[in-house]
Amino acid sequence: MPEIALYQPDIPPNVGTILRLGACLGVIIHIIEPTGFAWSERSLRRAGLDYAAAAAIFRHASYEAFCASTNGRRQVLLSTKAELAYTEFAFRSGDILVMGRETSGVPDVVHRRVEERITIPMRQGMRSLNVAIACAMVLGEALRQTGGFPETP
Repeated sequence: MPEIALYQPDIPPNVGTILRLGACLGVIIHIIEPTGFAWSERSLRRAGLDYAAAAAIFRHASYEAFCASTNGRRQVLLSTKAELAYTEFAFRSGDILVMGRETSGVPDVVHRRVEERITIPMRQGMRSLNVAIACAMVLGEALRQTGGFPETP
């Protein structure tokens, strides 16, 4: 099943929303530190509600530590600098969707390290979507392609 990695996130409500997404869909969330806020239940509570407690969260001290934990799984970076639309990309079950920092994306070292880069097509003149919205859109497509959505009761 695809997983999500948040590179040094700096807006707690976005992290809370993504934790809720992960909890509801059974998707693992990786937090690559440092975060731009003090990690606490209080800082995540508003958007994550009580769902954050149900999320599978792995915190990594650095990008290097995160990479060491991936066992060679493919990293797919969502980037406004990419040319390939996520709807044209062939996702694999073991992919890790890497989301950049809300205010600055990811550094060149991450761009060089990831295997694939994808984007969400937008109208000309628009810079980017909210990271949680972008994450939900791309994760939805990845789960659809890989058959990873939870079974409905």
